Amino acid sequence: MNYPFKKIEEKWQRKWLRKKIFQVKPQPQRKKYYLLEMFPYPSGKIHMGHVRNYSIGDVAARFKMMQGYNVLHPIGFDAFGQPAENAALKNKVHPQAWTMNCIDWMRRELKQMGFAYDWEREISTCLQEYYRWNQWIFLKMYEKGLVYKKEAVVNWCPDCETTLANEEVIDGKCWRCKNEVVQKDLEQWFIKITAYKQRLLEDLDKLKYWPERVITMQKNWLGKSEGVQIYFKLKQTQEIIPVFTTRQDTIFGATYLVLAPEHPLVKKIIKGNPQEKEVLEFIDKVSKESKILRLACGVKKEGIFTGSYAINPVNNEQIPIWVADYVLLEYGTGAIMAVPAHDQRDFLFAQEHNLPMRIVIQAPGSRIQTPNQMTEACEGPGIQVNSGQFDGLTNEQAKIKIAAWMEEVGIGKSQVYWRLRDWLISRQRYWGTPIPIVYCDRCGIVPVPEDDLPVKLPQKVKISGCGGSPLSYVDSFVRTKCPKCHSRARRETDTMATFIDSSWYFLRFCSPRFTQYPFDKQEVAYWMPVDQYIGGIEHAIMHLLYSRFFTKFLRDLGLLDFDEPFIRLLTQGMVLKDGEVMSKSRGNIVDPDPIIKKYGADTLRLYILFAAPPEVEMEWSQQNIEGAFRFLNRVWRMLTLIPKKSKSKTFNPGLEKRMHKTIKEVTRDLESFKLNTAISRIMELVNEIYQNLNTDITAAVKTVVILLAPIAPHLAEEMWLRLGHKESIFKTNWPKYEARFLEEEVITMVIQINGKLRSKIEVPVDINEDRLKEIVLADKKLKPWIQERPIKNFILVPKKLVNLVI
Repeated sequence: MNYPFKKIEEKWQRKWLRKKIFQVKPQPQRKKYYLLEMFPYPSGKIHMGHVRNYSIGDVAARFKMMQGYNVLHPIGFDAFGQPAENAALKNKVHPQAWTMNCIDWMRRELKQMGFAYDWEREISTCLQEYYRWNQWIFLKMYEKGLVYKKEAVVNWCPDCETTLANEEVIDGKCWRCKNEVVQKDLEQWFIKITAYKQRLLEDLDKLKYWPERVITMQKNWLGKSEGVQIYFKLKQTQEIIPVFTTRQDTIFGATYLVLAPEHPLVKKIIKGNPQEKEVLEFIDKVSKESKILRLACGVKKEGIFTGSYAINPVNNEQIPIWVADYVLLEYGTGAIMAVPAHDQRDFLFAQEHNLPMRIVIQAPGSRIQTPNQMTEACEGPGIQVNSGQFDGLTNEQAKIKIAAWMEEVGIGKSQVYWRLRDWLISRQRYWGTPIPIVYCDRCGIVPVPEDDLPVKLPQKVKISGCGGSPLSYVDSFVRTKCPKCHSRARRETDTMATFIDSSWYFLRFCSPRFTQYPFDKQEVAYWMPVDQYIGGIEHAIMHLLYSRFFTKFLRDLGLLDFDEPFIRLLTQGMVLKDGEVMSKSRGNIVDPDPIIKKYGADTLRLYILFAAPPEVEMEWSQQNIEGAFRFLNRVWRMLTLIPKKSKSKTFNPGLEKRMHKTIKEVTRDLESFKLNTAISRIMELVNEIYQNLNTDITAAVKTVVILLAPIAPHLAEEMWLRLGHKESIFKTNWPKYEARFLEEEVITMVIQINGKLRSKIEVPVDINEDRLKEIVLADKKLKPWIQERPIKNFILVPKKLVNLVI
């Protein structure tokens, strides 16, 4: 018989909510466990990516509950953002109405999956009780000098009609709409995250339980580079052109200089040159390109000669000055020395434009003597050549000596540069947190007093899609009084980037109804840091870096007593269909609803957890979900196999041994998120039960139900009830294995060669023949007798002896 999953799942979802089984509060006498998945953007319906992410987290939450932890497992909605504004324009509905309808829909679907959330802690970032604290944190940063406004070249998405942070531009495209990004000059608000750069880098060493890949991505984005700033000079005026490099060992091989198109010196040195018009046209062309695309590997780099020359200070050589798209103003000094023999990017550029090369580092064992023999740049270590007094040194020795010499003679100095730039938070859209700033003709820029928070989003607003912030067209919002002099003033009409919302939400979950501060310090002191955080690798830079920054800032305010928000991090793989990531744009989304209606939520959970390890991509398979359904039905039928009187059948030591072994292995697998292997071991125990139906299987069946509870909770609850237990299975202690059942029985086997005793070995009683053969052939006592002679036959008398015929 098939188990009645629909009836069972609806029953237990109602019971869990009614009994508030997953609601928690601090209990100082109990160990806490804060399990959090990255909260969703309310786009309308959950998809398989959500199902996978939240199923992984739900297993961990329920498992820790059964281990006796006080488990906080909250959920909420990252509810501000451009998509709601786009949907409002398309569907002629207010962004708030659209968003709240989407939240209602997603909430129903999440509850339908049976996730063990404390729904009393639900938050939505678009509500005033949340975003007022975004504004409060902004004002605190403003007080500390960490928020400022300046005109800058920014990434502009013409489709979303808003600015984007560097991290939000991926392969030259908007991270949201995937359309091309251009450059634009605007006055914008920035947060000085660079003030925390050293701490953000150093504290990565504290994150012992984060994936190495994520640590590397954060280090690369922070981009600390130690090198030398070298003082080249403009030939015609002797004006210094500072150039930063981490490869001062290659300075004698610099054959041209390259300036960023935005470098302020460019327009100065081309004025009156024959190349002036062409260079200006090139600058205009590059200004329309994304900075990410300009730096991308595999993309042809373009440039143009300025007509001017620089002097290399180490040898007084005259070298041409070029402008190229692959140099950015914001990294280093916006100027680079090009060493094509020892930098692949420079090598390709020099080949393209017929620029000279010079070898100054000879690789060990290399026979290349001249640049025309080179097929690629030599970027590795070697011995200095053509480098004056530094010839013969290793290039690592030369780095130190050249840096010291440059400082001594005044042609350079040691310097540290970072890739990280301050965080652009201004957005020209309606659906976001209003920036709590007022502009007064008398007082200038004035922060809104804390007592006047929140600065509320006006409800009556026209979303036209015509550019600029919709708030700028709402007179009742814009017109206000200056908090200082009370004269007429106007409000800031940009809103905050939505990454502000997600940079501290994990703290709000600790006390979501607290009204005096963003969170209750006592509650946070109990629950934080998050013990296990789960989400996609696509958030490895932006969200995680900003969350770490906010945590450090709030600690500096005295509100927190820890540096890092997340102890452990798991980045789950994406869900694929036919080899491609599921997405609405590809039209390959698999809707969970029909799967749940046909097979049940437990089947979907089991399938998606069994299909692949959490960290890797998984391929959707309709066939395999049917296999998961068959397995749960097989587990359900075990209820009919348990004898009413357990004494009527004999006890089976072998089954008991397998049971304790499974408890040990599943526990270890769940601790390390090897969820697919945990399920596999449970399946093996179920097979063992079906092979021993002539014995008492009661204890083994109960063990299966408990071990399966975090994975298929509805089924496990119902089976536990029918096995005679009145309390929820999630109030039951996780089983412990008994070591005595795991002790392997060992036997002594005689080893003969051509019938004569040559050795004895001890092996497990249930060892297979292949493993036994490996052990026998590795026995050192046999080697003098075998030597190099081939073994003609391997004769085995099970549990007694092995005879090698040679």
